[in-house]
Amino acid sequence: MDKINKTEEEWKKELSPDEYRILRQKGTEIPFSGEYDKTFESGMYKCAACGAELFDSTHKYDSGCGWPAFDEAIPGTVEFHEDNTLGMSRVEITCAKCGGHLGHVFPDGPKNTTGKRFCVNSRSLKFKKS
Repeated sequence: MDKINKTEEEWKKELSPDEYRILRQKGTEIPFSGEYDKTFESGMYKCAACGAELFDSTHKYDSGCGWPAFDEAIPGTVEFHEDNTLGMSRVEITCAKCGGHLGHVFPDGPKNTTGKRFCVNSRSLKFKKS
């Protein structure tokens, strides 16, 4: 996947203030406030910054955590980073194409699938119905 490299000024011009705060400054939405938390239609979730396809709706589930949750990402579309901020040890997920912050992945997902919970900010996504 070809990487997108833009300056922060370029990202500021292209993204809304909320999208910029989350995707570029590693912000987080208030739980249960995101547009896609309770969306369960068939389609594709793409990166709000660069349009890369990240999550297929067939892997979305209601985790009850307050953010959209998926049990897996499309292979090769997200990168994983150690995150020890806020006194916690977590794994951050970012878009492999543009580096935008998506959220975190946790090992408490559905046991009958991958066992993972990709906990993603709605503002980091755009949904395209199929």
